[in-house]
Amino acid sequence: MRRACEIMVMLALIAGAACAQTKPVLDKIVAVVGNEIILKSELDYQVQLAAYQNKINPDDPALRERVLEAMIDDKLILAQAILDSVTVSDDEVNRQLDSRIQNLVKQLGSQEKVEEVYGMSISKIRNEFRDDMRKQLIIEKEKQDKFGDLKVSPIEVRNFYEEYKDSLQQVPEEVTLSHIFMIPKPSSKAREEAYAKAEALLDSLKHGANFAELAKKYSQDPGSASDGGDLGWAKRGQFVPEFEHAVYALKPGEISGIVETQFGFHIIQLLERRGDLVHARHILITIPHLASDDDSVIAVLDTLRERAIRGESFAVLAREFSEDKDTRDLGGDLGTVSLDQLEPSFMKTVDTLKVGEISNPVKVSVGNSYGYHIVYLRDRIPAHKINLNEDYARLQRMALTLKQNEAYQKWIDQLKKQVYWKIMS
Repeated sequence: MRRACEIMVMLALIAGAACAQTKPVLDKIVAVVGNEIILKSELDYQVQLAAYQNKINPDDPALRERVLEAMIDDKLILAQAILDSVTVSDDEVNRQLDSRIQNLVKQLGSQEKVEEVYGMSISKIRNEFRDDMRKQLIIEKEKQDKFGDLKVSPIEVRNFYEEYKDSLQQVPEEVTLSHIFMIPKPSSKAREEAYAKAEALLDSLKHGANFAELAKKYSQDPGSASDGGDLGWAKRGQFVPEFEHAVYALKPGEISGIVETQFGFHIIQLLERRGDLVHARHILITIPHLASDDDSVIAVLDTLRERAIRGESFAVLAREFSEDKDTRDLGGDLGTVSLDQLEPSFMKTVDTLKVGEISNPVKVSVGNSYGYHIVYLRDRIPAHKINLNEDYARLQRMALTLKQNEAYQKWIDQLKKQVYWKIMS
């Protein structure tokens, strides 16, 4: 049980999901804010979460006081949001829940592991945390309405720098990177065998087999199989293009043919549709990879690396060959990041490069799958004392954060005068 709690604290993907199965039968109210209460079990969870994230002692009374204050602030904002008639739709709540649960599945490796950690089914997780998720979204919307348009002028940035320059931390070493990413393609034999499995399942469905039962038994999507393939509600842009094209072409109740995506072969059924929102389920048959498939991708990346070294534009090659849809159209640009923010395996790759060099093909994990990429180190910025010339954008963000925090605190002080609240002894 301790391990389960550690995982939930580490991920922190559904706020308030505090080892619900370990709550005592008798709880205690620690604060009242408007029509809302804060329970001791909820405070205990948030304290453990803050302690884990900040690597500090969870038994520190000052930490507990700060966390309770933050929870009260959220309840005050919620009370004001209700007065302001701020609402979120069921679809927004469901989409956010589905997104968080899918992230949990990716982090823990399978839907079964998520259910084991939380001690309940995915459908029950959705039901348990729906109300909390709605409140979180309302709070965030109220904050956005209040502070989303705040800006800082160049004079404010300069004044911020002059006032705080002696106390600002040194900028850590940064690197500017690009990459070309490719996914190993399965052999024709493996592809044919997977297609034959999907074809047999489709034939069974045409002859009246139960879709949900087949999905539970045969689907290889760990995030939806145990729910009968149910993918929940989604909007355009949330599925890969081939899947999206197929699902939006269906009528409610209709079943697709076999649809191929980067994940394998899908059979899709559209359950409901509301405008651009679709509720679908699917059966996925994946295509297994062989070592020879990896060798083929490595060979292609080796060739692309040699072409770039000989003078061809890395960005042009990335636009043509990279399979990272988030960076492909940007010429493989990964941006500028602090070296210490890179995951250890990625940092190890970058650390061996000099500016202008391109790495050999390196294996990289992507969710439950993997691929290979070559990494181009475009620039390396040494650690340095922050200054206006090199770090204006960074200082602008810091000045804006300070301005937002000051405005936020004034607002909270005002709300505390308008909304009833009390910390219980």
